[in-house]
Amino acid sequence: MSGLLVSAVLTACAGRPEGVLLPVTTTVEGASQVDLAVATTRMRSDNRAVLFTGERGSQLDFANIVVSIPPDSVRKVGDVQWPKRLPGNPATDFVTVKVQDMDLAAARKWFNAKIKKTPHRQALVFVHGFNNRFDDAVYRFAQIIHDSKAPVVPILFTWPSRGSLLDYGYDRESTNYSRDALERLLKALADDPNVDEVSILAHSMGNWVTLEALRQMAIRNGRIAPKIKNVMLASPDVDVDVFRSQMADIGNKGPSITLFVSQDDRALAASRRIWGNVERLGQINPNSEPYSTELAADKITVIDLTKLKTDDKLNHGKFAASPEVVQAIGTRLADGQTITDSHAGLGDKIIAATTGAAATVGTAAGLVVAAPVAIIDPNTRKNYNDNVDAFGQAISDTATATGDAVTSTTTIGR
Repeated sequence: MSGLLVSAVLTACAGRPEGVLLPVTTTVEGASQVDLAVATTRMRSDNRAVLFTGERGSQLDFANIVVSIPPDSVRKVGDVQWPKRLPGNPATDFVTVKVQDMDLAAARKWFNAKIKKTPHRQALVFVHGFNNRFDDAVYRFAQIIHDSKAPVVPILFTWPSRGSLLDYGYDRESTNYSRDALERLLKALADDPNVDEVSILAHSMGNWVTLEALRQMAIRNGRIAPKIKNVMLASPDVDVDVFRSQMADIGNKGPSITLFVSQDDRALAASRRIWGNVERLGQINPNSEPYSTELAADKITVIDLTKLKTDDKLNHGKFAASPEVVQAIGTRLADGQTITDSHAGLGDKIIAATTGAAATVGTAAGLVVAAPVAIIDPNTRKNYNDNVDAFGQAISDTATATGDAVTSTTTIGR
């Protein structure tokens, strides 16, 4: 990493404020509201403006959050307009207007009241990716629901991510920690007599916990619950060999699977180099072998977003920011139509969709890959300096410990 690049990162302006989940009391004409449920394995925060931390909770917890989205005349489809200061302005910013804690009974009551009013009694579960704070996931999902106009009951499943580039290992293990909870949530939705259809949208590392939960369900019950009809895998940071194994357990009689790929996804390219140079599922060329034959055999619909032009230097979040792709998702959920490349082939200018950087193992690799992201991503800029300082201290501690160990070994050898 060049000194110039590090300097540019460390001197970048501060990012958005924390604490956006404290409800505001004002509203404006033309603003829209997204009413969503949260199911999470995160630990609750003592700060009501944060609500849930990146640490692991002891059980599946619930909340109801209503997000206000500014009038369409002042925003671009695909954008999440974060407040520059608190409280946010509902005329120009995404703001929170309601937060309600829920236990399981209250969550069921909320859900059943909503699902009965939905045209096709559909639920959509969104599973976010790496390096997402709780508010990241809430506002991104609200944007997807609003921009897609999907007639669904939105449920955010959010697992414990610390929202830090240095915590890739922790985040990865948190997906494993959360897969049983996601399986239970999906089973509860599928078992609900008021539900006709359940769809899942997963992004990046969220694909791992999603596929693992579905795999467990198939092994445990002999099949995926029939009401789980659509699974959308966006930029999956999943080893292709592991995916083959997961699909063998899930079987081809399960849900309709749509895979969003982009061969220019630089985040997944970095991940591939770190993970033994094995292809990541979200970066494959679906027209090459053996993928073309395998995807056809598994009846997987592939949306290749490679040709979409974007301002996202990593090309890792096209699915959420592209008007065509988001609206195609809404159309699929509304009409039961198969998503095809024709919906995604006319990309207007796409803005970076997520704060997730590359999937990478090891602190040093994480900082190297994150550096270009930090220039364009306020959330990354905000804590990058702390990350570099922490990494420097870790190197110092490791060097000291290694030196002590070498000295000790030499002494014993004598």
